Amino acid sequence: MANDVNRLIDLLYARIEEARAPTLKPGMRIVDAEEMLDLLDELRAQLPMEIKRAQDLLAAREKFVEDAKRDVERMMRQAELEARTKVSESEVMYAARERARQIVSRAEERSRQLYQVANEYAEDALARTEEAVQAALDEVKQSRMRFRTASSTKMQEQREKLEQKNPTEDGKR
Repeated sequence: MANDVNRLIDLLYARIEEARAPTLKPGMRIVDAEEMLDLLDELRAQLPMEIKRAQDLLAAREKFVEDAKRDVERMMRQAELEARTKVSESEVMYAARERARQIVSRAEERSRQLYQVANEYAEDALARTEEAVQAALDEVKQSRMRFRTASSTKMQEQREKLEQKNPTEDGKR
């Protein structure tokens, strides 16, 4: 089609250039009016189709450009969303790590406190146990001494009783 329009325009140019110039007016040309009008009619018939095709191509081009812009905008939004998500995930990971560090730090401090309290309690319990054992040992020592004293006294009393019962036996011997 475009070739037809260009061919018709070329024919018009050729006919005008081939046309004779009148003797007194060299800038003018004498052309066959009917042939020129036929070529112009043919050109007029071809132009609307060519213009329609050009308009269709322009519309297709515009649609392509719009679609491409929408795709680019969609990709940009998607990339921005992914970037935000990654930043957000990074912030969440940082916050989680910080929270974990705080929890571990508190747990370690609590462990140190519990260890100290347990040591103090064990030391106190052992000291009380030592005191109780020492008191029991002292009580045993005192009881033993009382027993010895009481035993010695009883033995002395028994000897004396025996000697009183058997005074003659000692004398007989």
